[in-house]
Amino acid sequence: MAQTFLLVDGENIDTTLGVSLLGRRPAPEERPRWDRVLDYARAIWDQPARGLFFLNATASVPLSFVQALTSIGYRPVLLSGPPEVKVVDVAIQRTLDALAERPDGGDALLASHDSDFAPQLASLLHVEGRRVGVICFRELVSSTLADLEGLELYDLEDDVGAFTVTLPRTRVIPIDRFDPWTLLD
Repeated sequence: MAQTFLLVDGENIDTTLGVSLLGRRPAPEERPRWDRVLDYARAIWDQPARGLFFLNATASVPLSFVQALTSIGYRPVLLSGPPEVKVVDVAIQRTLDALAERPDGGDALLASHDSDFAPQLASLLHVEGRRVGVICFRELVSSTLADLEGLELYDLEDDVGAFTVTLPRTRVIPIDRFDPWTLLD
């Protein structure tokens, strides 16, 4: 049976949200609703989705967050390693490589903005019948990822609807999505 593997680079999403969009640590209500992201992963290609949430647990384990992720259907992947190793990136790269070799298929959806995954995503895009996408803030995704032919991009706020508040973003708005009322509130 076909399924989607949702790989979440939690550090990248959180850093991009805090540093690039808000300029500070996000408040709880400004963070993505991860259950919505998993629901979206199931809906876009109309098939079951397995959520894998990668976390660097070298210094500590965010136990309450791990429990929350587990309760909504994710499998937290807790990683550790030396400080010079980007353990989350390495684990996601290895998982994407394994997915490309998996004989019974599986589509891939990556939540990240990071160009470090471009070679693995490009390999997956060359596997016949595989669908490959990235969930991100579209205006902040690496151009290396955005330029991959055949890669589907989904905006974390606009397409996925992962937030309960409107984020302060500056981006190009397709005219069919333009709502002048958002400027007048």
